[in-house]
Amino acid sequence: MAEKNLFQKVWEKHTVTELPTGQTQLFIGLHLIHEVTSPQAFDMLRERGIKVMHPERTFATIDHIIPTKDQERPYNDSMAEAMAAAIDNNTKEFGIKFFDPKSKKQGVVHIVGPELGLTQPGMTICCGDSHTATHGAFGSIAFGIGTTQVRDVLATQCLAMTKLKVRQIKVKGRLQKGVYAKDLILHIIRKLGVNGGLGYAYEFTGETIDRMTMEERMTVCNMAIEGGARCGYMNPDQTTFDYLKGREYAPKDMAFAKAIEYWKSVASDKDAEFDDVVEIDVNEIEPTVTWGINPSQAIGISENVPAADEISDEEKKSFERAYEYMGIAPGEPISGTKIDVVFIGSCTNGRITDFREASKIIKGKKVASEIRAIAVPGSHEVAEMAEEEGIDKIFTDAGFEWRLPGCSMCLAMNPDKLVGQERSASTSNRNFIGRQGSPTGRTVLMSPAMAAYAALKGKIADVREVL
Repeated sequence: MAEKNLFQKVWEKHTVTELPTGQTQLFIGLHLIHEVTSPQAFDMLRERGIKVMHPERTFATIDHIIPTKDQERPYNDSMAEAMAAAIDNNTKEFGIKFFDPKSKKQGVVHIVGPELGLTQPGMTICCGDSHTATHGAFGSIAFGIGTTQVRDVLATQCLAMTKLKVRQIKVKGRLQKGVYAKDLILHIIRKLGVNGGLGYAYEFTGETIDRMTMEERMTVCNMAIEGGARCGYMNPDQTTFDYLKGREYAPKDMAFAKAIEYWKSVASDKDAEFDDVVEIDVNEIEPTVTWGINPSQAIGISENVPAADEISDEEKKSFERAYEYMGIAPGEPISGTKIDVVFIGSCTNGRITDFREASKIIKGKKVASEIRAIAVPGSHEVAEMAEEEGIDKIFTDAGFEWRLPGCSMCLAMNPDKLVGQERSASTSNRNFIGRQGSPTGRTVLMSPAMAAYAALKGKIADVREVL
């Protein structure tokens, strides 16, 4: 029997039938929903008199539009209030579990799923959110979907999809001090491009991945989508099993041992074949930040912004737009670039380990006087852990605002926005034009430690200076 990779195994186990279109009808093991992409989907079910087929496989939270200063309803923003009311009403009507703020389990959907043990190896997972790839860190295949597909999964628990090719990305070497999972994924996207993964699932593997915590693995998989891949995943191992043990929705006792047998069985076989293989050596990676308007426009902290004569004809138009929009000249060093705002949070870097790393940098120090700095835990659980450890106080003593859980300034569908041409040092996942709420606001992506150091310096700087 041919050796198979995890993607092939999980795909085959969840295939219901091959459709006349050539697509596969894929059974979805876990469906996560939030307030932005679900209201229209529920309305479509109502119009057709359709119930949710498997409400026990669907879980909801509220994250994109929720304010992070005051979460009491009604919200000041009428559209946000309408979305909050809709998810509250829809989940009650259709019998779906809803993690609202009062439950103390609310948070960013891609943080809540794993910490509750909903996300497990060998699953198919989808959510009406592009960064659903995050869940692949557990050895699942997880897809972001659109509102029409959210309707389809609610109605049938299935998704029509074209099977992907699989690229194995072998990561070897040891990350230097001051270099984190965020730097690694920015480096990979820089190397392969924002469209490099089109039509692919990415399997991240190798000694570097093996040494990572689950939080680090989630950061890498989270941004697979930014490299054009439809999903990114890692093979489950003991780190995965240890993380899941004892979590609310994880199997218990003997069922957990039985689950591990299955989880191990879906891992890629030793001689599995892939459509493409790429090797990444991390030994030379340094803290990496974006300088432009997509995540592939990234450089090491000691590098200069690419000069005009270093770019290809295909890149010219995009690079010229990036130079103009970001207010940065070709050939300039990125280190020393002034910033106005620091945001630490998001589904990419809003976990407890992210705040622990950032707190080490700012402890006993003060944010530069001209900087507006906010720290937004990714969930109530993250917030509670941080507060038990005194991390919130380290942030507030340094001059950060410590906020309530939500997506916040990652995409700014809430009151947390850039103003005018403010430049943000952000731990989020996208640096697109206007992404953080201002049509002229400028975003520089980096790790939590780098963002924390930028807050202290008032500019982009190398965190290794203080490590």
